Amino acid sequence: MNTGDPRENTGPAAMGSGSAEAASRAPASRAHAVPAGDAPAAAPRRRSWGRVLRVGFLVIALGFGAWAVAGQWDAVAAAFGRLSWGALAMSLVAVVGALGCGMMVWRALLADLGSRLPLRPAGKIFFIGQLGKYIPGSIWPMVAQMEMGRDHGVPRSRSAAAFFLAFPVQLGSGLLIAAVTLLASTPRSIGPYAWALLLIPVTLVALEPRVINKVIAFGLRKLRREPLPVPLTRKGMLTALMWATIGWVMYGAHLAAVLSEFVAGFTLVHLAVFSVGAFALSWCLGIMTFVVPAGAGVREVAMVAVLMPVLGAAGGQGTAIAVALVSRMVIVMGDLICAVCGGWAARRTAGSAQGHAQQNAL
Repeated sequence: MNTGDPRENTGPAAMGSGSAEAASRAPASRAHAVPAGDAPAAAPRRRSWGRVLRVGFLVIALGFGAWAVAGQWDAVAAAFGRLSWGALAMSLVAVVGALGCGMMVWRALLADLGSRLPLRPAGKIFFIGQLGKYIPGSIWPMVAQMEMGRDHGVPRSRSAAAFFLAFPVQLGSGLLIAAVTLLASTPRSIGPYAWALLLIPVTLVALEPRVINKVIAFGLRKLRREPLPVPLTRKGMLTALMWATIGWVMYGAHLAAVLSEFVAGFTLVHLAVFSVGAFALSWCLGIMTFVVPAGAGVREVAMVAVLMPVLGAAGGQGTAIAVALVSRMVIVMGDLICAVCGGWAARRTAGSAQGHAQQNAL
């Protein structure tokens, strides 16, 4: 008996009509299944190309780094010959700490923009990406960080924004610290570069989140990109500035460890304060030269000029050049150590990458 309830239509006719209906739907479902079957096959191909590009990036970056070292090897070897193992170890440890602070600056900015990364994945992305600074041009670290960040769900726009925001943070804090420390320790060393201090008020204004958010929005609008969903906050900027300041102190400790082997007659406090300012000023001058890989050459020339008033009685220009070359090579060693350690640590937590990606995609 049929009560009108469609659930009671279980007779042969109903079954036949159901079979016909299922048959009519089958081709459509099979048609839609074909692209779905192609998707898993395409994904491994994309991952394979991604691995090839990343390996190629590392090979090129390491090649340029080796070329930079080999081109100055005689001078570097002579300078290293005057450096004790203890001073070298102290200098290298301080550099690794300073590079870690640089990673924390970038991580703090990225988190403030809405993508929070655990330390290990952040270290891998930042430190391996930083090897790109040894390739001519300044875009390669950003490109590498954008591509590796995608594995953890970080949108490219956020990676690019965090990368570019790190520059004014480092530049503004570096110039301010250089002005304070050099004027307090050795005022005559800053004379030739006093013009750079005029950038301090400009960079401090540029670090105001309201200004930065407007600049980012304007740039994304011109590029026809979606605006950042989370604006930069004052808390995030202050966190980044805190890590940048600690980083400058660590870089100063690195330079002081090297200088202590080449000069005498300076108190530890005087040497430490001067070293912080000397490195910060030379780094800021080097980073203003965007075409040169990692500021190569420019930073060393600036460091020699800043060191000359202090090293005039301790070997003059030759000693200043030796100190600058040793500093450069120790930083190269630190970059390689951080990249290896960052990649190794991230492999231990590779299984959680999907969870990070889902969280950062929100």
